[in-house]
Amino acid sequence: MCTLEKRSGLFILTITGDDEHRLNPTLIDSIRVALNRAKSESESMGPTALITTAQGKFFSNGYDLSWALSDPDPVRAKALVRSKSMSRKFRLLVAELISLPMPTIAAVTGHASAAGFILALSHDYLLMRKDRGFLYMSELDIRYNIPYWFTLFVKSKIGSPMIWRNVILKAEKITAAKGVEWGIVDSAHDNGEETVEAAVRLGMDLVNRKWDGKVYGNTRRTVFADFLVALGTDESVGDTGDNVDSRL
Repeated sequence: MCTLEKRSGLFILTITGDDEHRLNPTLIDSIRVALNRAKSESESMGPTALITTAQGKFFSNGYDLSWALSDPDPVRAKALVRSKSMSRKFRLLVAELISLPMPTIAAVTGHASAAGFILALSHDYLLMRKDRGFLYMSELDIRYNIPYWFTLFVKSKIGSPMIWRNVILKAEKITAAKGVEWGIVDSAHDNGEETVEAAVRLGMDLVNRKWDGKVYGNTRRTVFADFLVALGTDESVGDTGDNVDSRL
């Protein structure tokens, strides 16, 4: 599902395989295990940074809706048990990325749609390849109710009302060049390999700043404090359970 490589002060998390990397509980759990390993090992390494990337055509094509909507148990299906589980786990993953005690970089080397776009935005920096892929909040086009916390996060990451309107209410497919123009993407690169290489250079620059990881993580949590509260619920699937942030 994913691998975690250590390179000097960097952790490189790669979502593996040639599929769409749809976010079901199995993939989400695999990513969370890798993040927890990076967090644990960073305690004895000094300053570190994390890069997340993916193999194949997709960074992530969003939630695995086929899995969520195919529960063979009619009672569980009516109660949206799979959808709630998937949402809850993904919210925990986003909260853990925001709380991670190190700078984070998404090296987007393929399409990042819906929840996959949110996954990329959950990093401090977003780098993207020019020759393939787009960022895309697809909910309008697929007739899926967008969760409130998705919109809150997009608006917290994108300053211009016109731009987040185009992202959410126009379902724009955003190329790397457009992403840079709109201030969503930090830098665009000719291909996937160059995107990862640029992420490594940026990561090492950040490591060399020698910031205290716990202070960095706490500062990020302060910046997104209101958003972390919103992660406790997902009205789009009827999940009003425990506050996600309190379970870290």
